[in-house]
Amino acid sequence: MEKFIFHHVGVAVRALTTAIPIYEKLFDYRVVNGPLDDPIQNVSACFLSRGEGDTLMELVAPLGPNSPIDQTLKKGGGTYHVCYQVPDIHAAIRYLVEQGSFLLSGPVPAVAFEMREIAWLMTETNLLIELLQA
Repeated sequence: MEKFIFHHVGVAVRALTTAIPIYEKLFDYRVVNGPLDDPIQNVSACFLSRGEGDTLMELVAPLGPNSPIDQTLKKGGGTYHVCYQVPDIHAAIRYLVEQGSFLLSGPVPAVAFEMREIAWLMTETNLLIELLQA
């Protein structure tokens, strides 16, 4: 079995400029990376944290029309994926597929992670998983 290390939770928002101040005011989050535009994924994203040991949160907004998060936003947005960092993304994909998950896309390079590869899978319980190459 592949070693899965929790990396972040993804939250779909309509606009980063609107969402960031809300998370800062309500929960004392601060931007630790971004905002970054990723034309490969067709999204803009930034990462928020409240400090060492806190769960990293990724805010994700559409970069243009036909963004992959449009459907999530039509349902109201909010938390929509969890990300795990793995030492071998191809082995992790094989493992998850063998366990009944479905590969949706990838692996492809991601701007937010200095072009390290990511892949998207859906579990049998409809949990959207992002894998991140360590």
